[in-house]
Amino acid sequence: MPLPASASPGPPASRNPSTPSGTPTSRDASPSPGSRAELVADTALALLAERGMRGLTHRAVDEAGGLPQGSTSNLARTRQALLGLAVRRLAEREARVLALEEMPDPRGGRDALTEALALAVHRSLSHHRDLLVARYELALEATRRPELRTFYDAAGAVFRDRLTALLTAAGSPDPARHVLSLVAWADGLMFSCVAGSFGGRTPSPDELRAGARELLDGMLGG
Repeated sequence: MPLPASASPGPPASRNPSTPSGTPTSRDASPSPGSRAELVADTALALLAERGMRGLTHRAVDEAGGLPQGSTSNLARTRQALLGLAVRRLAEREARVLALEEMPDPRGGRDALTEALALAVHRSLSHHRDLLVARYELALEATRRPELRTFYDAAGAVFRDRLTALLTAAGSPDPARHVLSLVAWADGLMFSCVAGSFGGRTPSPDELRAGARELLDGMLGG
């Protein structure tokens, strides 16, 4: 199968960000025309999803991205630099999927947070599975490369910090522990449905709302 520099994620679900519940809209995290650095990073992510870590080379990025030979090396001279570029771009595109700027107002209460968590997970599973596969490849590689781990952890800190603030405002007695539980629920569910024993299954938004609500009720008191 030929490797496109960008893949269409399909039509996003329609949501109005101005709804009272603070529900985030569906976002398209597919790459848009931009700088050569973005093209290289997007192509690296596509290669990771299609071919795995062993299939990611400077030459492969040049060929798949339609770039002159040596372009990727000029931009990211080492493999570590190329991986760091991919992680930073992954964080940018996942932020568009999660729509961090549209996370619920803490005054929206538990219902708004439940809706935001469910829709973010459903959006990733419905339209951005390749991005999830690329993330898993990078996460495993980060366990072997301390420098990459620094990039990877910093990329995830933005969402964790936002979720910590939301849980604190919602009355969590232990926000740090509860953030870990919620992130583990979301990450575990996505991995199971993309690469684990439930591979190929996408839970409905209602199923995800029920799961998120059960967790939040248990943490905050039902």
